[in-house]
Amino acid sequence: MVVLHPRLDDLGPLAQLVERHVYTVDVVGSIPAGPTTGRRFGRVTYVGRVKASPRDQRALLDLAELDSRIRRAEAARASPPHAARVKELLAERQARTQELAALLGTRDDLQAEIGRIEADVAVVDARRVRDTERLAATSNVKEAQGLESELASLARRKSDLEDAELAVMEQLEDAQAAVTAAEGMIARTNAEGAELSAAGKAAVEAATADAATATRDRAAVAAGIADDLVAQYDRLAIRNAGAGLLTRNTCGGCHMVLSGTDLAEVRRAADDDVVLCPECGCILVRTEESGL
Repeated sequence: MVVLHPRLDDLGPLAQLVERHVYTVDVVGSIPAGPTTGRRFGRVTYVGRVKASPRDQRALLDLAELDSRIRRAEAARASPPHAARVKELLAERQARTQELAALLGTRDDLQAEIGRIEADVAVVDARRVRDTERLAATSNVKEAQGLESELASLARRKSDLEDAELAVMEQLEDAQAAVTAAEGMIARTNAEGAELSAAGKAAVEAATADAATATRDRAAVAAGIADDLVAQYDRLAIRNAGAGLLTRNTCGGCHMVLSGTDLAEVRRAADDDVVLCPECGCILVRTEESGL
């Protein structure tokens, strides 16, 4: 077998110390992931203590996809669809409810005013009946003239009350129409809110179920991969994709095209070497599609 890299024993104590504290490659502007035992040639880092079969490394892609699916499900559960619209509808309903309360107050005042007018009309009618009976029974000319004058006054009073009642009734009709319109808007707001809330609840339930399924699937996939490789992936996945397929000279984790120099370094790696992307630091999974 051809030895592609010098042995650590041949590099001396200082080189061995450096080899034990190689930092993973980080995205510009990000926080370093910390030291990881490995070898670094050029910009490409090999995780020295972790060796993994190509099958296990390919399985990391399934793990990464399931992690992405879990994150999407958690995001969907935290921010269900139409949540912003439901919030708007709640604010609209509160405003329209306050408006309806004012309209109901106006309508009730008008109804009370009509009741007062009708009570006054009843008083006038009672006095007219009484005065009419007294006029029919009296033989006193002066008393008869007084009763006739009062009856005329009562007739004018009743006419005024009836005119006022008609005016208030027109106002009441408008007020009732406004109340009905406001109640209709609130009903439509409630209906839309209920529909969107039901859809949001269904989406949250679906996302919760999807997250649970993906979590179970992830555990099953992880159980079939070497523990040290899963541990390395988990450490990296905190900051990046964790693992990405190298295809067409491009890292599937960050979608950056690797330079010719970096690709040459990747080609030197053994099949069971765990190689990190020089751009984002995720594990580069190499398959037949990688074109190496």
